[in-house]
Amino acid sequence: MNRMNQEELAKRREMERTYETISPFEFKNKLIDLAKGHQKKSARVMLNAGRGNPNWIASTPRDAFFTLGRFALDECRRVWDEGDLAGKPARTGAYDRFLSFAQKHAGMKGVSLLKDVVDYGINRLGFEADAFVHELVDGIIGDNYPEPDRMLGRVERVVHEFLIQEMCGGDSSTGRFDLFAVEGATAAMCYIFDTLSENYLLTRGDRIAIMVPIFPPYVEISQLASYDFDIVQIRASAVDANGNHTWQYPESELEKLVDPSIKALFLVNPSNPPSVAMDDASMRKLVELVRDKNPNLMIVSDDVYGTFVDGFKSLISVLPYNTIGVYSFSKYFGVTGWRLGVVAVHEHNVFDHLLQSLPQDKLEILDRRYASMTLQPRNVRFLDRMVADSRQVALNHTAGLSTPQQVQMALFSAFALLDEENRYKQLTKDICHRRMRLLYEGLELPLPNIPNDADYYTEFDLEEWSNHHYGEAFTKFLQASYEPVDILFRLAEESGVVLLNGAGFHGPTWSIRVSLANLDDESYATIGRDLHAALDRYVNEWKSTQP
Repeated sequence: MNRMNQEELAKRREMERTYETISPFEFKNKLIDLAKGHQKKSARVMLNAGRGNPNWIASTPRDAFFTLGRFALDECRRVWDEGDLAGKPARTGAYDRFLSFAQKHAGMKGVSLLKDVVDYGINRLGFEADAFVHELVDGIIGDNYPEPDRMLGRVERVVHEFLIQEMCGGDSSTGRFDLFAVEGATAAMCYIFDTLSENYLLTRGDRIAIMVPIFPPYVEISQLASYDFDIVQIRASAVDANGNHTWQYPESELEKLVDPSIKALFLVNPSNPPSVAMDDASMRKLVELVRDKNPNLMIVSDDVYGTFVDGFKSLISVLPYNTIGVYSFSKYFGVTGWRLGVVAVHEHNVFDHLLQSLPQDKLEILDRRYASMTLQPRNVRFLDRMVADSRQVALNHTAGLSTPQQVQMALFSAFALLDEENRYKQLTKDICHRRMRLLYEGLELPLPNIPNDADYYTEFDLEEWSNHHYGEAFTKFLQASYEPVDILFRLAEESGVVLLNGAGFHGPTWSIRVSLANLDDESYATIGRDLHAALDRYVNEWKSTQP
């Protein structure tokens, strides 16, 4: 970029300040337009590292899914076959017919895993054979409403085992969680906010805490007029001995939660975008604070990136009574388009306790709200209220995630449970770590050594970089001369690279978010080099102003 005159620079800074006020996901569209303009003028392909959609998929469980569909259609046509019309699959004898199908098509992709999944349900979880096969068959055909509406019974058991393995470190002593299958973590967010509000567990203007940096909609929803929550930010501001971000939460930040007026805590763990899991010390401190100082604190933990961190444990494993767990299958299995997610609430939980503790006038209002469901509306548990609320209560009888989606969810879960050597998990982690290394090689900077990192995203802090490499004088020049998003405009205009502003995720003002999941490996070396070149131009301009 050529040096601008003062008038042009002032106009540009004003435009950049305008874009700093909107969601980073909306800001991204402007950057994409600029990057497309660069693409037209050059032979280079636009590199959009602004989305978290992975460029891999779990293929084997998909093979099992489509193979199951083939068997399920055979089951329907066995009952009634008039060409384009078939019957509903039968339960009796379903397992024996499946074994015959599996033997006949032993060489077909997906058959081996599908048989292992059926065996897992029967031998490990104690399912009755015909009942399990029929639930999978009827579910993938999708000819019935979900029953139970919250989640198909045996599917729930399989997904529950997956959550215990991946979110609780395999520790089943945590106890039992009830699950609600939902259309991805975004739907879970909407349902959770709605039910907390409708049931007076959070009311307009209440004080809540949000751990930041975070996926921006958690803050944006909280600021909507219907909620207008008083937000206390718990900042991941810890640094190591060299002043580098660790993306952990100092005790002074966590201790904000002793305030009993804080009714709820929202977090993404591992975080987005630093992509770092809360460490053991912070977990222990949080458990201590909640149990000793704020025992009725309601916690919502979005754990979508947990599978990318060795030995990960969610807050549902250490504070199960207080925590709603949210998990999306989208990132780990490459299924953003399927919209597969689950909400987990422990069978003994603070939400049910707080419902029973509401004042009489609120209880009577809720009695009327849920009266169409039961003669005893006060006995409707929090998670079942969420299911009903997801369909405006009156349509509760047709609630629930589509059954083919639930079956796919079970197949992904069982695939991970049966992969005892974690081969697939290691493949996905290797991809992220490799791309992180390539990015920093392109930057010509040492690879950060951050414990508990997932490397699904990374957050690069320009202010930290400038202080470490050029000192406070250069940092002051940068801050005085440019807006924090200037480098994003430069990269889009000059290199066709799209990154997001970390400040939009309530991270450091001068930080940049890079998704390491959605581009080919070599693209990250290119992004690193382009980012390095953009940084050099700032340095050269600063040097030209020095006496």
